[in-house]
Amino acid sequence: MGRLQDQAAIVTGGAQGLGGAIARGLAAEGASVLIADIDLEESRRNIGRIRAAGNTALALRTDVSRREDLQAAVERAVREWGRLDILVNNAFDVSTAGTGGAVQVSEEDWDAGMNVMVKAIYRAVKLAVPEMIKTGAGSIVNISSVHGLLMAPGFLVYETAKAAVIGMTRQMACEFGPAGIRVNSILPGHMVTERLQPMWDENPSGHAYFQDQYPVGRLGTPEDIAHGAVFLCSEEASFITGHALVIDGGLSIQLQENFGVRQGRYMAEHPETRIPE
Repeated sequence: MGRLQDQAAIVTGGAQGLGGAIARGLAAEGASVLIADIDLEESRRNIGRIRAAGNTALALRTDVSRREDLQAAVERAVREWGRLDILVNNAFDVSTAGTGGAVQVSEEDWDAGMNVMVKAIYRAVKLAVPEMIKTGAGSIVNISSVHGLLMAPGFLVYETAKAAVIGMTRQMACEFGPAGIRVNSILPGHMVTERLQPMWDENPSGHAYFQDQYPVGRLGTPEDIAHGAVFLCSEEASFITGHALVIDGGLSIQLQENFGVRQGRYMAEHPETRIPE
């Protein structure tokens, strides 16, 4: 019996990357998982992996920027399994992240980013919570980022959205706690997903440079995030809600003065390093 036996879950953006690993992790612990992703082909590949391991999953093409798609996902999960216990809001479209600050970012790019990274979470929760209330409990995990805590020039849309996810998570935790529904967020550091692996394969010196920035001495994997998500959805985390769980190998705890000196020393010792764009 897994920690999530007989529960039903929806993972948005669950075809690959962080969401793909989370979907596999939930299923391995006994949950029936609906992968709600715009890429149906990749979703089916991930379902194949889940079913090959003897677990339960299905896919539904879902554009999280469309309310009707999210509603269809909730309705399908309830129709298939009679309940909804877990919602992981992970979907992310890199094309909506935008680059630049307030002067450079267009209003269209701002709206597109907020729609996918913030409003989609509100929509999904709005639709899922009534079903969770029927079961008397539930767990919601919203994927934010260390960029929700630490800022850099040129990422106004992404960082504002990820900071909003942390605040929204806390408010929802207060709102839905009396109904037995816990709401937490995960803040990943740099994760080597399927999409990013080729970049690092082509630039091993840059990979080594990035690894050196992390106190644990390596970059993260999607499975690192999946482990955190499974824990937050399990009974082991029954007294945890409103929490922003940082999973970043220690990146964000470092004193910046020391960090800068150490990185300067690294570059002096490794002049061959090609820093990624």
